[in-house]
Amino acid sequence: MFDLIGALSSLPPWLVVLLISMLPFIELRGSIPAGILVFHMDPMTVFIISIIGNLIPVPFILILFENVERWLRKYPRWAGLMDRIFEKTSKKASKKVEEYEALALILFVAIPLPGTGAWTGSLIAYLFGLDIKKSFFYIVIGVLIAGMVVTILSTGGHF
Repeated sequence: MFDLIGALSSLPPWLVVLLISMLPFIELRGSIPAGILVFHMDPMTVFIISIIGNLIPVPFILILFENVERWLRKYPRWAGLMDRIFEKTSKKASKKVEEYEALALILFVAIPLPGTGAWTGSLIAYLFGLDIKKSFFYIVIGVLIAGMVVTILSTGGHF
């Protein structure tokens, strides 16, 4: 059986932080506390690595998700799962995203709570057909804000 903890412990801490920050649902909300509290890395270094890692998947999601969705919908099990994910995401986003596109997307990504973040923000941008370049910019701002909040919380206010 594959030993995930063993495999991760053999990697350099900065790479573990980068990989954690790329994971959906965990993102930098998990990578920053891990880097600071578990690996005892410099908070600014953790912040930068986590921002970069959290943003790596965003352009791929924004640009390629339509093709991925079309391919996955060929399979009934995936189509049902996607319907549930889209329904849940649409309920969270509501019509405010369409009305206040920039602010809504920034705040949605910036709030460091479960179910928010760059992955979900990218999915919202896709679902609402928002401009890719603008969406990426808004998501970057949201990720920076979330990164600052989580870093401050993880350091007890000593950024």
